[in-house]
Amino acid sequence: MTMLKMRKLYDTNAPNKSTGIINGESSNVLNWDDTTRKWTYPMYKNMLRNFWIPDEVSLINDRNQYKSLSEEEREAFNKIIGLLAFLDSVQTDFSSKVSDYLTDSSLSALMSVLAFQEVIHNESYTYVLSSVTDSQTQDEIFEYWKTDEVLLERNKFIADGYNAFIELPTKENFVRAIIYDVILEGLFFYSGFAFFYNLARNEKMLGTAKMINFINRDEQLHVSLFTNILKETLQENPELDTEEFAAFVHDCFKKAAELEIKWGNYIIGNNIDGIHAGELESYIKFMTNKRVRELGFDPVFEGYRRNPMRWISVYNDNTTGKADFFETTVTDYNLVDADNDFDSL
Repeated sequence: MTMLKMRKLYDTNAPNKSTGIINGESSNVLNWDDTTRKWTYPMYKNMLRNFWIPDEVSLINDRNQYKSLSEEEREAFNKIIGLLAFLDSVQTDFSSKVSDYLTDSSLSALMSVLAFQEVIHNESYTYVLSSVTDSQTQDEIFEYWKTDEVLLERNKFIADGYNAFIELPTKENFVRAIIYDVILEGLFFYSGFAFFYNLARNEKMLGTAKMINFINRDEQLHVSLFTNILKETLQENPELDTEEFAAFVHDCFKKAAELEIKWGNYIIGNNIDGIHAGELESYIKFMTNKRVRELGFDPVFEGYRRNPMRWISVYNDNTTGKADFFETTVTDYNLVDADNDFDSL
């Protein structure tokens, strides 16, 4: 196994233009007009254009509607917020640990923006809960991850993958940690996203759903960033691109899908109007295959090439920037067909 070298604070003997994503040479001085990877600057600009502040979104109506949610909806709302808060907290810290070993100043810059966005996401969860419930309930929600067995199992799966890299930062553990990252940001959020979008299409908790849309948009860019890093790392280090690694990707995503399905059945099941457990399971398998294909590997599940929850596309199609989907009518939300469906999500 090859250990990674931490990026130097500066290096007068190295070029500004990086010679490699990991274990490369770089002065660590960033000149956006002199970078190795030409996709990094457009991604940086896209991340900046996505900037938003949670209290831009009014939650006055959400405060009133929260009280009228069914008991099942309110429990799912609380526990999903608790899950998202854990995932984004971990991701804020993990991105900085990955950044330490990226010997490309443009990529470390993108990691800094990513970490900042994760902090904003966490602020949004605090803002939502402080707006709709009392402080005691809010504190309880932020403690769920410590005691809820289903949450603990999911979170441990990710944390174990991250810690393997943190404790032994080798090339091999680096690419494996990226797989766990794509699972966190590209799969483990999506049952929760579906729940909030389902509330929105029933004209419930529109402010919260709007913020989830902003978070969804950020996470799509984060997945793209780590996907690009993985692909180019494998190109630069072909000895890592093995059948063993491909098998690891398959097995890891399969296990992640099982955990996400278990979570979906636990938190949503057939208890929420508008979402059926079987439909949600198919959606999770669809998203699993989508992420694996994006990384350049064979899909985990046979079939599942099209989004079985096509109505979601109206909410998570973020190709139009900061468009406000939540000021249209419910009738508008439901006008989705094969021609305007955003199947890539």
